[in-house]
Amino acid sequence: MAAQAQIFPEVQIKTMGGEALDAATISHDGPVVVSFWATWCSPCKKELDALNEYYYDLQDETNVKVIAISIDDPRTVQQVVNTVNSQAWEYDVYLDTNSDLRRAMGVNNVPHTMVYNSAGELVYTSNKYAPGDEYHLMEVIREAAGE
Repeated sequence: MAAQAQIFPEVQIKTMGGEALDAATISHDGPVVVSFWATWCSPCKKELDALNEYYYDLQDETNVKVIAISIDDPRTVQQVVNTVNSQAWEYDVYLDTNSDLRRAMGVNNVPHTMVYNSAGELVYTSNKYAPGDEYHLMEVIREAAGE
C-alpha cells in the first residue's frame, strides 16, 4: 500500500454537518478526484451526476476517492445539502464557504476538476464539462491508479 500523500493545503473547510475540518488531514491511499462545484453551476452538477453513475465500479477497479468541494457561500449552503441529498451522491462533500481552499489551490472558476495519483501528484485538471467528458475522466483515473 502506498503512503498517503497530502493533497490539500492547511486550510479550514467544513463538513456537510457544519464541523470545521483542516483540509490537509484528508488523505487516501489511491487516486483522488477533487471537484470544485457550486449549486448554481449546471455543468458542475451534470459532471458529478455523470461520475456518480460509475463511482462504485471505479472504486472497485481503482480505489479512487472523489471529493466534491462546494464553493457556495454561507447564504446558499443549505442548497448544497439539499442538492447532495436529492442527487444521492456517494462522494465526500465539503464546504468552502469562504473560498479559502479554492484560492489556495488556484481554482478560479467552476467546474474545476483535478485528479491526483496515489503519490499525491496532480496528473489532470479541467475547468469545463460537456456530456461525455466523464469517459475521458475515467480513463485518467484508471491511468492514475496504475502509476
